[in-house]
Amino acid sequence: MTPAELSAALRALLTDAVDDGTLPLSPADLPATVTVERPRSREHGDWATNVAMQLGKKAGMSPRALAELLQARLLALPGVSAVEVAGPGFLNITLDAAAAGELARTVVEAGTGFGRNETLAGQRINLEFVSANPTGPIHIGGVRWAAVGDSLARMLEASGAQVTREYYFNDHGAQIDRFARSLLARAKGEEAPEDGYGGQYISEIAEAVTERRRAEGLPAPLTLPQDEAQEVFRAVGVDLMFTEIKERLHQFGVDFDVYFHEDSLHSSGAVERAVARLRELGHIFEAEGATWLRTTDFGDDKDRVILKSDGHAAYIAGDLAYYLDKRERGFDRVIIMLGADHHGYIGRMMAMCAAFGDTPHVNLEILIGQLVNLVREGQPVRMSKRAGTVVTIDDLVDAVGVDAARYSLARSSTDSMIDLDLDLLTRASNENPVFYVQYAHARTVSVGRNAGELGVSRADGFDPALLDHTTESTLLAALGEFGRVVAQAAELREPHRVARYLEELAGAYHKWYDQRRVTPFGDEQVTDTHRTRLWLNDATRQVLANGLGLLGVSAPERM
Repeated sequence: MTPAELSAALRALLTDAVDDGTLPLSPADLPATVTVERPRSREHGDWATNVAMQLGKKAGMSPRALAELLQARLLALPGVSAVEVAGPGFLNITLDAAAAGELARTVVEAGTGFGRNETLAGQRINLEFVSANPTGPIHIGGVRWAAVGDSLARMLEASGAQVTREYYFNDHGAQIDRFARSLLARAKGEEAPEDGYGGQYISEIAEAVTERRRAEGLPAPLTLPQDEAQEVFRAVGVDLMFTEIKERLHQFGVDFDVYFHEDSLHSSGAVERAVARLRELGHIFEAEGATWLRTTDFGDDKDRVILKSDGHAAYIAGDLAYYLDKRERGFDRVIIMLGADHHGYIGRMMAMCAAFGDTPHVNLEILIGQLVNLVREGQPVRMSKRAGTVVTIDDLVDAVGVDAARYSLARSSTDSMIDLDLDLLTRASNENPVFYVQYAHARTVSVGRNAGELGVSRADGFDPALLDHTTESTLLAALGEFGRVVAQAAELREPHRVARYLEELAGAYHKWYDQRRVTPFGDEQVTDTHRTRLWLNDATRQVLANGLGLLGVSAPERM
């Protein structure tokens, strides 16, 4: 019996109790889904629910009395061997071995679909992440968002949402001008301007711009007047830099559905349309020769200038136009992932959301990620030889590989600053979390391969009642948690929950492996015990592979 099946059975019991008058509630009072969770202690059973505590007050009953009412009905369910009422009204449910063991077959037969759910079905979500400026390689903070953002997108999709991955291409503004001037200076053999960009990559891009012009039969940039030369370096240099960024992300396993150009907001009239919409809603005012948005009406600490007195758009004008564009494209939820230096940005963005008539933190969500520090031999790794000032995606991938980089960046809450030990992440030991999980998967494959060579086949028999050892009940309970963990990770926007779950599952599998054989020993005959354990082994393999897939990490068959 899966947690979903037990949840549905509890919902049916509640409905029956309402229908026969035992439970003085209306059907509308019942939860759509009864939450069933794994108890912290295995001594408290296989599953637990606090539904009696949720409904007791509504029903005019003590939660414990309601729990006792449900206890008798639960005991009548096939596969339930014990039900304990604990504390103020918790229900601890124990399944018999056969009912618990059936989960192994459920997982194997569901295959890659196991763990998927419909908790977010019908939601259209625009997820914007990375969005690094096309003025240099992606630094380590952007790499964290690449790993976390792509993993979150996978989990949202696994929970039924329709997700569009979007990259906001910052090709408008002063930073692009500084980039162009830096390329021009380097092409001339000069140092970059004081406010420009340094690093070896600037020389590489400058040379690539000149080479592209030569290949296209166009005049070399330095033969042009300075203004024209700078424009060439701006247009071609940004294109080359962004092409490199996209390629590096692709190699990292991250691709986007939409690359949205900031410049298009200003050239298409989108800014003017957003201002007109807000003016219609009564939130625009003029003062000091500028156009303002009255964000203080929606909790911001001060009103914001949209159009400056010189007629130029302030930065927030692009935000207004971009948010409105996303909503007009039909997205129910807009999620934006930003770096640690953007905390002060949240208030004005939520005020903007409310000004358009939307609900802050529902139609618009902003996730803030903390810093990442790299450590090697106990010392911080502070800069890249190529970028000159920061650690880049290439530095991290070259040091530990894509799998270890993605897993290690996604396994911690984005609220936490993390230190990545490069020595640890290249070590083939159980201290290395990605190795620990991947090795568990490789071990399941090895067990299955050895079983096949010795004549153990799932096709020849399955008796779930034989899965009665404590390590088997622990492993089955862990497998049963996968769907709930995926749904919760998607709902809370916390993909690290899946990584931590996989580490617990790997630990449960390794303990089971140490105490239970799938293959016969010596001259021992193959029995249903071996075949049934193979089902459990292969179920674990499937869940490990599914979970690693949600993190964008490979599930190796040999290590």
